[in-house]
Amino acid sequence: MANAREMRIRIKSVKNIAQITRAMQAVSASNVRKAMQAMMHTRPYSQKAWQVLTHLSQQPGRASLHPLLSERTQVKKVIAIVITGDRGLAGAYNTNIVRYAMNYFENFSAEVLYVTVGRKGRDLLARRRKNIVAEFSHLPPAPNFTDVAPIGRIVVDDFLKEEVDEVYLVYTDFINMVKQNATIKKLLPLEIETTEQRVQDFEVIKEKIHATYIYEPGESEIIDEIVPRFTALQVYQAILESLASEHAARMVAMKNATDSAIELSAALQLEYNKARQQTITNEMLDIAGGAEALG
Repeated sequence: MANAREMRIRIKSVKNIAQITRAMQAVSASNVRKAMQAMMHTRPYSQKAWQVLTHLSQQPGRASLHPLLSERTQVKKVIAIVITGDRGLAGAYNTNIVRYAMNYFENFSAEVLYVTVGRKGRDLLARRRKNIVAEFSHLPPAPNFTDVAPIGRIVVDDFLKEEVDEVYLVYTDFINMVKQNATIKKLLPLEIETTEQRVQDFEVIKEKIHATYIYEPGESEIIDEIVPRFTALQVYQAILESLASEHAARMVAMKNATDSAIELSAALQLEYNKARQQTITNEMLDIAGGAEALG
C-alpha cells in the first residue's frame, strides 16, 4: 500500500484533473450552443433550395436537366467525404465515424477514395493505409459557407470530369445533446428524397410542395446555379451538424471524466483516512505497549 505522502500527492493530482475537465466541460457547453445556433440558421435556406430541387426532380427528363443529377451506368470509383474533428477528448466521436465509414465501404464494389475533413479522421484513415486524395483540417471554429466551399467544389469537379462516379458524405447527424448518429448520404448524383423524408430531417415542411414556378431569366440558368450550390450546401450543413455533435460529445465526455475524477478522489481520500487511522492506532499501541513494559 502507498504511504500517506504518496496518497496525498495522488489525491491532489486527481482533484487538479477534475478542475481541468470541469473547465473543458463548460467551454464545450458554450461552443455547442453556438454551433447549434449556426446549424439552425442554415435551415431556412436549405429548405427553400430543397423545395426548388424537389420541383425540378419531378420534371420529365431529370437526367438531362443537369449533369449532377444523371446516374452513371457503371460505377468504378467513388469518393467518400469523411467529416471528423481536429481535436480529441471527445469520447469515441472520431473513432465511431471512421469505423462506420470503413465498415460501410469495406466490401464496396468500386474503388473508394477519401476526402477527409478534420485532422483526427485523416490520421485514423492514413494509419489504415486508405487512399486519401485531399484533406482539410484546422477549419475556423465557426466556419462559414466560403470556408467549406472548396470541399464541395473538388468533388463536383471530379464528378463532372467523370473521374469519379459517385460521391458519399459521411458525417455525424446531431439529434440532441446526448445523441448523435453516424450518417452516410449519397451526395452525387443527387438523390431526391420524398418530401415526407425531408420533413422529418428539417421539421419545417408541413406538406408536399405542388407549386408552379416561372423561371427568370430561364430554367437552364437557374438549374446551373442551384444544383451545384445545393450540393455544396449539403457539405456545409453536414460540417455544421458534425461540429455541434463534436462539441456535444466532448461536453459529455468531460462531464463523465469529471464525475469519475470526483469518485476516484473520494475513494482515495477514504483509503488515505483508513491508512492514517491505522498509523495512529499503531502508534498508540506502541505507546501503550512501551508503558506496559516499563510498568
